[in-house]
Amino acid sequence: MKICLRHRTTYTYGEPVTFGQHKIMIRPREGHDLHIESSILNITPAYVIHWMRDVNGNSIAKVDFTEPAAKLEIYSELTLQHYDSNPLDFILEKSAVNYPFVYEPDSLPELAAFMHIVYPKDTARLKEWLTRFWKPGDKIETIALLQRVNEHIFKTFQYQRRDEPGVQTPAETLQKNSGSCRDFATLLLEACRCWGLAARFASGYMQCEATGAGGASTHAWTEVYLPGAGWKGLDPTSGIMTGYQHVTVAVARDPEKAAPIAGSFTGPTSAFQNILVDVSVVQVDKPPPPPQKQAQPLQRHPVQQAQQMPRQSPAAMEMFIHATEPAEAVGCS
Repeated sequence: MKICLRHRTTYTYGEPVTFGQHKIMIRPREGHDLHIESSILNITPAYVIHWMRDVNGNSIAKVDFTEPAAKLEIYSELTLQHYDSNPLDFILEKSAVNYPFVYEPDSLPELAAFMHIVYPKDTARLKEWLTRFWKPGDKIETIALLQRVNEHIFKTFQYQRRDEPGVQTPAETLQKNSGSCRDFATLLLEACRCWGLAARFASGYMQCEATGAGGASTHAWTEVYLPGAGWKGLDPTSGIMTGYQHVTVAVARDPEKAAPIAGSFTGPTSAFQNILVDVSVVQVDKPPPPPQKQAQPLQRHPVQQAQQMPRQSPAAMEMFIHATEPAEAVGCS
């Protein structure tokens, strides 16, 4: 699948301000499942840029601005080839097919950081909530267990877009029974860690009909490490496992460390006016729609056949009628 991804973020100020260094994470993570064919990154005002990879392998642009301005705009346009068409195309190690299981000693040093609880004060509340999905002594397949929680969040929690920075704690999300995609991802992340599973926060984009024309935003989900399969994504906002429609940009142990754009400015606090984000994720290699059938002109009939016309007319009209399935909107924060 070929995808065109456009992301424009614009900050406006009431007067020129001086910008501190900004860290930008909007370049997708390339691998066997995703390849970047072309990329454009335009930034104003004038700047100097340095690229690096962080401890998680994320591609980060460190931008230092060389002049003050009343507007800061970051525009990214990428063309991608996505090859992950089947999210269930994997085979777990026999030891991990059923839960509970333990990781191999060789992998524990690398996975330990992703098993560490980020919100220890919420652990008791979270473990109580998790008893509805699994209790000690129960036998269940690992994938079935993860999907059970993933789908439960999707079906029973209310999605609510939040423009303010940061994430809700798991306890807050449970109490409100609502949140943004990053809040749901954080809840699932900590749930997995309560079960002794290595999990990480993932941010990026999601391609769907509702976002094809723009007006979308960035998206977030959870990745869990499963022996034999590696890091597998679960999207609790949609209730599905991630696949070709998800484009991963950044992964992090701590949800607060995966912001697409982070930076500062020097100037009066009242100078900041607003921020506008416009994102579109469009599949550009869709097959063309089948040509519509042309209605055949009605033949003129002798007067004696006029009584047959009411039965023939509906058949001709049906050629002009086609059904369109409604696009399913997926909330992204």
